Amino acid sequence: MPSFVCMKYKLLLNKCLTAKTHQKMKRILLICCLFIGFTAAAQVKSTTDPTDKAKGLQKQLKLTDAQTLKVASIYKESSEKFAKIKAADNGNTNKIAVDVAPLRTATIKKIKALLTPKQATKYDKLVKETTTSAGSGWSDGWSPASSSN
Repeated sequence: MPSFVCMKYKLLLNKCLTAKTHQKMKRILLICCLFIGFTAAAQVKSTTDPTDKAKGLQKQLKLTDAQTLKVASIYKESSEKFAKIKAADNGNTNKIAVDVAPLRTATIKKIKALLTPKQATKYDKLVKETTTSAGSGWSDGWSPASSSN
């Protein structure tokens, strides 16, 4: 009889531990999801603001404050033009991609015109990396998030 009671308590104890563990795992998963969501939202916000993008480029290329202001202005202008293209193309991603290519090229040229030869070399590397990895980034005058909306 004692072994039966012992087995019964062991099973009951395992059930309780499993339920508690399950609840803890749910909480941990929820916290992780919230953290990832907030982090992603913060990242999207930082890449949509032309000033933030210019400051990011400033860190990468060691731009002066004057260069950074000019780059922010270029990004802002490109962002506005991109919004017009997106609206005109009614969200058709294939058409947007074709219509944006000249804008992207012009944005890159304008930024490169502000840079020293050393900065231009680093910028070319950044443009190449972002184009091959994500298709957008430092060379853009708009955010990757706005192109997917």
